[in-house]
Amino acid sequence: MTPPVLITGGAGFIGSSLADRLLREGEPVLVLDNLSRAFVERNVELLRQRHGAGVEILLCDIRDAQAVSDAVRRASFVFHLAAQVAVTRSVSDPALDFEVNARGTLNVLEALRRLDRPPPLLFASTSKVYGALPHLALERHEDRVRPLCERARDHGISEAQPLDFQSPHACSKGAADQYVLDYARTFGLDAAVLRMSCIYGPRQFGSEDQGWIAHFVGRAIRRDPITLHGDGLQVRDALFIEDLVDALLLARRELKPASGCAFNLGGGPERAVSLVELLDLIAELDVEGRRPAVSLAARRPGDPPYYVSDCRAFQALTGWVPRVALRDGLRALYQWRLGVEERLGAVYADAPASARLGRLDRRLGVAS
Repeated sequence: MTPPVLITGGAGFIGSSLADRLLREGEPVLVLDNLSRAFVERNVELLRQRHGAGVEILLCDIRDAQAVSDAVRRASFVFHLAAQVAVTRSVSDPALDFEVNARGTLNVLEALRRLDRPPPLLFASTSKVYGALPHLALERHEDRVRPLCERARDHGISEAQPLDFQSPHACSKGAADQYVLDYARTFGLDAAVLRMSCIYGPRQFGSEDQGWIAHFVGRAIRRDPITLHGDGLQVRDALFIEDLVDALLLARRELKPASGCAFNLGGGPERAVSLVELLDLIAELDVEGRRPAVSLAARRPGDPPYYVSDCRAFQALTGWVPRVALRDGLRALYQWRLGVEERLGAVYADAPASARLGRLDRRLGVAS
């Protein structure tokens, strides 16, 4: 029997999308997840409906060292995606954040280290390990900020940027990031790190903390105001989920030469967008052309005014190039979310759209 690909956090937005692609290509998949995130039960149902016995769901927590060890022992490859992803949660409960992100990753690494022939590991890190980038000089324009540095403006932030952890979440993910790289060097594991920027696409609900594009889309559809933390000119690069899955599979193919290295991964300058620019793009999709209403709040500590991924190192290694333009990806996400609203409307036919989606968010535990 062919050993399965193990995806920790495989019931989540990214993990289930990756699992679906692997299963469609005929590979068995072992999903390890505690199903604590909103809506992930539905992702599991979809995987089972589409792929039947090809997918195995292991209901356990990444903090359970023995369960993790048992799963790793069976795997042909490990995509480690399980994480606590919310900065606000990390501030309110730093110990939980550490246990899931840092200790959970160490559980995976120790399970690999104890094997005679450990499978390769690809770890999903975050661009938050670079902090607020306080030394990046910027100029304000009407709709966004732009770096004065030509290299950053043309290519984005590279892996040469020093690490600077500025929240408990960044500390836990950054520690995990560095442990993965060190276990590759010290213990000879085939292991690499991808530092991801903003990922978006269908089947993502999002919140102010994580998945902000999906969060903006959901609130715009139900005519709820969107809170901008800061002036709205801050810029991020956005990567569509299918382009990310392409990148993950190419990284797996090139894992051995990538071992011990970290790579930035995002949409790059071509798919960079400010918050106010995204509001205009959402208005283009609205049947009435209505721009979402906004309210302003203070900028979050540690939040960089500008972050765009320089993906050239990863592209040179793998040949990967993102294919989906921001407008096209945003349209796919918007149409999917409209479909959710319509399906919910059949259940709550007497309620306005805002109430219908608000009820859905409460059912799923999604911040509104």
